[in-house]
Amino acid sequence: MAGELEAGVQAQARAARKASRALASATRAEKDAALLAMAEGLERRQAEILAANQRDLDAGAAAGLSKVLLERLMLNPPRVAAMAQGLREVAALPDPCGQVLAEVARPNGIKVQKLRVPLGVVAIVYESRPNVTVDAAGLCLKAGNAVVLRGGKEAIESNKALGAVIREALQSALKAGDAVQMIETTDRAAVAALLHCDRDIDVVIPRGGQGLIAMVRRESSIPVISHGIGNCHVYVDASADLRMAEDIVFNAKTQRPGVCNAMEHLLVAKAVAPAFVPRVAARLKAAGVALRGDRQAAALAGMDQVLADDDAQWDEEYLDLICGIKVVEGLEEAIAHINRHGSGHSDAIVTRDAASGERFLSEVDSAAVYVNASTRFTDGSQFGLGAEIGISTQKLHARGPMGLEELCSTKFVVRGDGQVRD
Repeated sequence: MAGELEAGVQAQARAARKASRALASATRAEKDAALLAMAEGLERRQAEILAANQRDLDAGAAAGLSKVLLERLMLNPPRVAAMAQGLREVAALPDPCGQVLAEVARPNGIKVQKLRVPLGVVAIVYESRPNVTVDAAGLCLKAGNAVVLRGGKEAIESNKALGAVIREALQSALKAGDAVQMIETTDRAAVAALLHCDRDIDVVIPRGGQGLIAMVRRESSIPVISHGIGNCHVYVDASADLRMAEDIVFNAKTQRPGVCNAMEHLLVAKAVAPAFVPRVAARLKAAGVALRGDRQAAALAGMDQVLADDDAQWDEEYLDLICGIKVVEGLEEAIAHINRHGSGHSDAIVTRDAASGERFLSEVDSAAVYVNASTRFTDGSQFGLGAEIGISTQKLHARGPMGLEELCSTKFVVRGDGQVRD
C-alpha cells in the first residue's frame, strides 16, 4: 500500500511538471480566462462546496476541534463569494511573467536581459483553511506555475470539492487541468512522498503550525519557503496615545485571533503601565481573552497565569483568545524582547515620538513592522499585492506577504550575432 501511495504522488508530481511546461507559454488572456472560469465555477457549484464543508465541520466538531479552528475551517456564502472575487482580482493584476527587470548591451555587442519567469511547479502543504486551496491555485496559475496541493485532514472534503471545480475550469478554459494537482488522501505518508519529488517539484511552501513547518523543513529534499508562525507583538510606548493604543491592541488580538498576524503578546512601557494595563486588560477580558503576564502586569490587572521572564510561553503562537502582557522599561527592552522571542512576522509600536517609531522600524527584525497600526494588516490584499500565497518569515527568496512576483524566479536571456569569448 505504501508503495502504491508513493507511486501515486510521484505520478501527480510528473503530471504537474508536464502541465507547467505548457502553462509557462500561456498568454495573459488565456490565464485570465481560466481564472474567471474558476470564479464562475465556485459560484455555480456553491451548494456542492458548502455541503462538503459541512461534512468537514461535523467531523471536526465530533473530533473536538476548538471553536477557533472550526471558524478557520468554515465556509459560507460570503466566504465562497470572497474566494471568487479574489480570483477575479488576481485576473485583473498585471502578468508578472516575461517582465524585463534589467537589460544591458555589452561592448562586444551581446544584449543581456533579465526576465521574470515562473518557478515551475510549487507544492503547498497546509492545514485547515480551505480558502488556501483556491488562493494558491489562482496565484500559481497567474504566475505560470503548476501546483500540487496537500491540505489538512480537517478540510479534506472541502478541498476535494474545491479541487474538482478548479480542475474542471482549467481544463475547459486552458486545457490544463493537470496544472492543479490535489492529493486527496489524509495519509501522512503522502506528505513524506511529496517532499522527495525533487525531480518534478521546484519549491515547497508549508502553511500551518510550528510542527508542520518544522517537519517540512526537516524532511524535504526540495527547497522550502517557510511561512512561519506569527508570534506578533504590540509595544505601547511611554509617549503613546493610550486610546489609540487600546483600539490597536484590541483589534490586533480579537478581530480574528486564529490567524498568523494576530497579536499574541503585548509589551507596555513602565511609565504608562499603571494607566494602560488595567483598562486594556478589562476590555480584553470582556471579549473573552484569557490573560497571562509577568509579575508587574499581574499586579496591575488580574491574570490567569503569571509568567517568569524565561517562560517558554513568551515564544508561543496561541492562535486563540489568549494574550501575554509584559511591562518593560522602555523602547530598548521592548526591541530586545521582540527580537529574542518573536517569530519575525509582524510587530508594532504605538507612539507619538517619531524618533522612537523610526528606531523600532529600523531595529525590529521582522517581515512587517508598524507604527501606530494593527498587525492585522499584514496581508497581500491589504498591502496592495492582490491575493497572497502566504507570509514568509525567512529572508530567501521572499519575505513577508508573497504575491505574484514572489512566485516567480528570473532567467537571463542573451542575444548575439556570432560573438565568442576570447
